[in-house]
Amino acid sequence: MRRTKWFLLLLVILPIFLAACSPANPTPPGAVVDDVGRSVSIEKIPQRIVSLAPSNTEILFALGLGDKVMGVTEHCNYPQGALDKEKIGGFSTPDIEKIIALQPDLILASSIHAKELIPALEERGLTVFALAPKNLDGILEDIQMVGKITGKEAEASELVAQMENRIKVVTDITKNLQERPRVFYITWHDPLWSVGSGTTIQELIEKAGGVNIFQDIAGHKTVNLELVIVRNPEIIIACTGHGEAKNKPFGWAKEEPRLGVTEARKNNGVYQVDADLVSRTGPRIVDALEWFAYFVHPEIFGRPKGGD
Repeated sequence: MRRTKWFLLLLVILPIFLAACSPANPTPPGAVVDDVGRSVSIEKIPQRIVSLAPSNTEILFALGLGDKVMGVTEHCNYPQGALDKEKIGGFSTPDIEKIIALQPDLILASSIHAKELIPALEERGLTVFALAPKNLDGILEDIQMVGKITGKEAEASELVAQMENRIKVVTDITKNLQERPRVFYITWHDPLWSVGSGTTIQELIEKAGGVNIFQDIAGHKTVNLELVIVRNPEIIIACTGHGEAKNKPFGWAKEEPRLGVTEARKNNGVYQVDADLVSRTGPRIVDALEWFAYFVHPEIFGRPKGGD
């Protein structure tokens, strides 16, 4: 009889305990600080989210939040589900009225929106959180933070662990390499743009086992072709985008006569990479690293699957 009473009591208590601990009932974090230094109050788990950047959209979908995404920019083309979402304008030119009409309880913005758009949205009582990671560690931290404010902490931790493992596979090999090829990254060819210190792309080059020939510049800048030739890259990586001009930087790198004297051209070391992989600070940045590792050290790394 006593055992029966304990069993019945357990049947009553156990569901209550499980409900309290269930990830289906996550607790909102309260006040959190975003990447532009703002304190943002998250008092409830968001159910209607608007993304103002392609990288934010990719993070949301990777965490299984696609059904809660109400609106995205015109440039949010990945994953496939993002194409079906309501468009709220461009990355730098979102339509504030369209955003408001979607009645979001969370808007994921970026640093480009900090000066004007975020204050305008906050004046209308909307909750805005800005993501602006500066390196791979920052990307991983932002994924964790998005998981925290959306009730997807477990999913975020799992995704970050997977990304960290893939990064480690590359860096465990490259960190002790003695041969580190000189790499020239081309953002655009007319005028000629490249990248230097303080960029995620420089970090990708270094982790992939290369040396950026323009590591002495800061950020994204125009560079001199004559100086490229003097620094004689062994590997050239040209980014490609979308539309009619998408392959122009790669075609220019392959055909520009003055680059013919470089080791990269002499040894067929000219490659192209999807601009979306390298420019979007989201989960696919690890795909970019694996491609860079393949470009810089094809004698060590195999060709990655997909993403080119």
